[in-house]
Amino acid sequence: MQSQGYRIIPVNPRIELCLGEKVYACLLDVPEKIDIVNIFRRPEFVEEVVDQAIELEAPAIWMQEDVVHDEAAEKARRAGIFVVMDRCILKEHRARFR
Repeated sequence: MQSQGYRIIPVNPRIELCLGEKVYACLLDVPEKIDIVNIFRRPEFVEEVVDQAIELEAPAIWMQEDVVHDEAAEKARRAGIFVVMDRCILKEHRARFR
């Protein structure tokens, strides 16, 4: 996605640098406006990320392939967040913008 001009701000408590960007320990630590929260976590960790996205009023949450959490997705939708689940954002981008 970076090669397509998108800025990725990594969030991971275990590393400090990724994709040439500073890594933040949690979503709430990101000091900039977030357009899409792209979740690459196992389903048991999704609800915590969704709660943080709701707190930040993120407009969209994208859960990658094999990341499914219906309850968290519904919670996000009730908060007015657009949700995509179990899809690869890069594959979807390629399919639409070739």
